[in-house]
Amino acid sequence: MKNLISKKTGIFKKSILFLLIASMIFSLSACRKKNPVFKEDEAVTGERLQADWIDKAIIYEVNVRQYTKEGTFDAFSKHLERLKNMGINTLWFMPIYPISEENRKGELGSYYSISDYKNINPEFGNLDDFKNLVDKAHEMGFHVIIDWVANHTGWDHVWIKEHPDYYVHDDEGNIIHPLNTDWYDVAQLDYDNEDMQTAMIDAMSFWVKDMDVDGFRCDYAQGVPVAFWEKARTELDKIKPIYMLAEDGTESSSLLLNAFDSDYNFNLYSSLTFASKMPGSADSILKHFTEDLPFGSFRMSFLDNHDQNTYSGSLNLRYDPASLNALYAVIFTGYGVPLIYSGNEEDIDISLEFFDKDDIEFGDYKYEEILTDLANIKTSYKPLYNGIYGGKVREIKEDNKSVIAYERVKDGEKITLIANISNTKQTVKYSGTISYGDVLLHGKGEEIVSDKKEELNIKDLNELEPFEFYIIYSQSGK
Repeated sequence: MKNLISKKTGIFKKSILFLLIASMIFSLSACRKKNPVFKEDEAVTGERLQADWIDKAIIYEVNVRQYTKEGTFDAFSKHLERLKNMGINTLWFMPIYPISEENRKGELGSYYSISDYKNINPEFGNLDDFKNLVDKAHEMGFHVIIDWVANHTGWDHVWIKEHPDYYVHDDEGNIIHPLNTDWYDVAQLDYDNEDMQTAMIDAMSFWVKDMDVDGFRCDYAQGVPVAFWEKARTELDKIKPIYMLAEDGTESSSLLLNAFDSDYNFNLYSSLTFASKMPGSADSILKHFTEDLPFGSFRMSFLDNHDQNTYSGSLNLRYDPASLNALYAVIFTGYGVPLIYSGNEEDIDISLEFFDKDDIEFGDYKYEEILTDLANIKTSYKPLYNGIYGGKVREIKEDNKSVIAYERVKDGEKITLIANISNTKQTVKYSGTISYGDVLLHGKGEEIVSDKKEELNIKDLNELEPFEFYIIYSQSGK
């Protein structure tokens, strides 16, 4: 009897071992389950001349006056290596031109009150200094765009005396400031004057041809006729293909038809600021990545810029500070070119003066790591490229309004973002399939959990900690 029991026990142990091995094989095969072949976006064709570098563009807005204690081009150039290491590849310089003294606001005046379109603000240096900076930036792999202010000039601009007919006048013959604004330090240009338009295009051409800049961010672009911008773009592209970014506060996409490659995603900004502090509103974000835009165009996504920073306060006032890593993940993986403003990599308690000197105190670089990780992911994976060069945003259906989930596919590759945009733990059920793959970046609140490529455990996506997010890479059929 003893031998029989022993024999049966041995058989039982072998059976258990077999079941354990089978279970392990099944589990491993499940982890390595092949993805289906990803459906590619429907091909959209059209004709559009564009700079060949905009597919990977990541824009960094440079506030020269406030960037260093010196406030010069030379002092800023010492940061180029650091910015390159962050993955920044496109520098947008706020206006670099001489500032009018007449009707000046504050001690130093507004960058946007210009006295000469073809010269340099002496606070920053001179034309040679700027050209040297552009050349150095180009050598390091950056592209350079500059702020252009076409709607108005300062009151002591050379055109005021030499060409007063370039401006709008009131019934008494006086040049006026832009109507329905408090911009008393600038004078309204008249776009019914063809000679003025020619002079404006000539001034823009100078910076592309002689200074070798790669494009323009155009201030208050909605205040200038679309026909002018289209004419200017045609002439500027004859020098070299450029990138054009419009500050356009309207709901229209008319500027994107032919004149501009991008405009501001103001509606996305509003949704991000709201969702950051209001759980249950993440579902308002996705629609701003899925709008139909003119062929080849895409919007600029941002959490901050010089206007918001000055007039709406620092990031920690506009957002829940714990949300910022997740929100940055959204603007770097969504449809559009991301923007970083001067100092965003340093701290969230920065709100810079506009008309006076107010230095950024660099030193901690608290957000440099997360922004570097995101920039490297953005430029390394085709689905995240800008415009038609990347994939469209496809919603992943889930049952939680505090969570945003989407994917982008291009050339057999997929990037998926899952993010809890709330300050409480969330449980999520997905009605669709989430692809297997590797986690490229995983964060929880202000913590980066991992920025190493690690195999995804899909079960981890069902419970998300406050402001937890995943960026996942998958390959078609693998």
